[in-house]
Amino acid sequence: LYFSAQEGILFFYQIKGLQYEMKIYADILQPISSLIFSPDYTVLLLVTDQGTLYTYKPAHSGEAVKLLDTCRSCFLAADFLPGNKYCVSVTISGEVQVWLLKDGTGLSKLNLNVQVHV
Repeated sequence: LYFSAQEGILFFYQIKGLQYEMKIYADILQPISSLIFSPDYTVLLLVTDQGTLYTYKPAHSGEAVKLLDTCRSCFLAADFLPGNKYCVSVTISGEVQVWLLKDGTGLSKLNLNVQVHV
């Protein structure tokens, strides 16, 4: 079970029967607004409300890697596109973008011209 706290810490609870063990896997120093697993569960996308996307690979148990940082508009949500090569994000201001997951390169952008809410 993965979850995050307001402080920007990614926690992992390993549950076996009635026993559990908690581990801290990453500290990104920004509040995490959502966690999304890739369709094959190899990459975890960490979305902050401050405009930063991070990737974390649970099998490697390393640090979260900053994918991109767009301070101009805060992310409302992000998700993977089929194939695990791309992700899509939407900002509060209504900007939808497709990113290359490998290095955060922006591939396309569409402005909905409306404010987006969840």
